[in-house]
Amino acid sequence: MDKEKTFTLSRVAPHKSKQDCWIIINGRVFDVTKFLEEHPGGEEVLIESAGKDATKEFEYIGHSKAAKNLLLKYQIGYLQGYKIPDDDNLVTDSFEEPIKAKEMEAFVIKEDPKPMYLIFVEYFVPFLAAAFYLYYRYLTGALQL
Repeated sequence: MDKEKTFTLSRVAPHKSKQDCWIIINGRVFDVTKFLEEHPGGEEVLIESAGKDATKEFEYIGHSKAAKNLLLKYQIGYLQGYKIPDDDNLVTDSFEEPIKAKEMEAFVIKEDPKPMYLIFVEYFVPFLAAAFYLYYRYLTGALQL
């Protein structure tokens, strides 16, 4: 793995599907697409954290040394601006508390808002359909009298 390969958060963010799944743990970028089906916790867990920093979730679960070693197989680069210490190992040899990753600030990537015509279709068209139905029932009921 090329140590100089770096990615930005905005470059990692789009990779959040079953076909293309990247995660960030301790400043390292991993392509876990091929590992989704093998993950013991299920692929949904990885997809939930895809495209963003999953360090807290990874450390919270308390993965084994073997799992941490397996993770290194999927590393494709590093997160830009994140300093990985020379003595930093993803794998810990002891049962001590793992080293906590530094909190990182990130820009939130918001999805595009819905167009106005879609809001009209979603809310007003069903309302109009119900109103016409009730009006029709009123007219047919009034004619039967």
